[in-house]
Amino acid sequence: MKIVFMGTPDFAAGALRALTEAGHQISAVVTQPDKPKGRSGELMPSPVKMYAEQLGFPVLQPKRIKAPQAMEELKGYPADVFIVAAFGQILSEEILHMPPYGCLNIHASLLPRYRGASPIQRVIIDGEEKTGITVMQMDAGIDTGDMLYKKETEITPEDTFETLHDRLSVLGGQAIVEALALLEAGKLAPEKQKEEESCYAPLIDKSMGRIDFTRPAQEIDRLIRGLTPWPSAYAGYRGKQLKIWRAAPTLAVNTCGRRPGEILSVEKDSVTVATGEGGLRILELQLEGKKRMTARDFLLGVRMTPGEVLTGKTEG
Repeated sequence: MKIVFMGTPDFAAGALRALTEAGHQISAVVTQPDKPKGRSGELMPSPVKMYAEQLGFPVLQPKRIKAPQAMEELKGYPADVFIVAAFGQILSEEILHMPPYGCLNIHASLLPRYRGASPIQRVIIDGEEKTGITVMQMDAGIDTGDMLYKKETEITPEDTFETLHDRLSVLGGQAIVEALALLEAGKLAPEKQKEEESCYAPLIDKSMGRIDFTRPAQEIDRLIRGLTPWPSAYAGYRGKQLKIWRAAPTLAVNTCGRRPGEILSVEKDSVTVATGEGGLRILELQLEGKKRMTARDFLLGVRMTPGEVLTGKTEG
């Protein structure tokens, strides 16, 4: 099929790669404008743009895809369908109906649950056991269109946002290739979403990473994994920010009479702190101004002692 592809981050690049390898004709690639990065402010292209340029695809980078000039330019590229994956801009009704098969979106959750911008992080934080990809027919709402095709994957106790993101990126590529084959064969059956089963996953904010040690250890562990590698979960320690990159809940720990965040024990390769329910065994961490390291390496340079308290949300 002839495709105009719209996407921006790594997640979308996986789908573009899969469509290309499956033999579909990419007429053009639409992505967000280059953005400044780091202290230098050097403009950096999106992962989708970099991949598209490697293969010689025409690249469009409108500031507003709904602007009349941008829509006119879009009409100049032949397409049977527009494929959208984490593009980052809202499409107008005119664009949604521009190609014969409309616009198909590759969404990183099992709709109707986890509509919105951050479904991958939220399924981990909320303790879901599975997630997946939904290919949907886009409409004027936010992830409210008819569901066309799904692929599932289990969420493991070790999954972080990074590992689940990478797995879903591959799964998204597989799903859209399989869905297009069914679409061409006339075998896709649209399914309406049930509003009563829906929930929303809004943008992740850095403030979400502040750990509340009054919460259960399992819940804190999910927060850490859901926010790794960005924006990361953190606490306060000796007046500095302490990022916690990897931990494990330890329910068989007596925290009676202990303050939330209090260091219970310091071992060679871990530090265990009290939570609202059970202990949290910290395995990888990073003190402000230092590099990320294992607890074993961290403790060679920083002497942590039982009784000290990591400050959380409720303690300022």
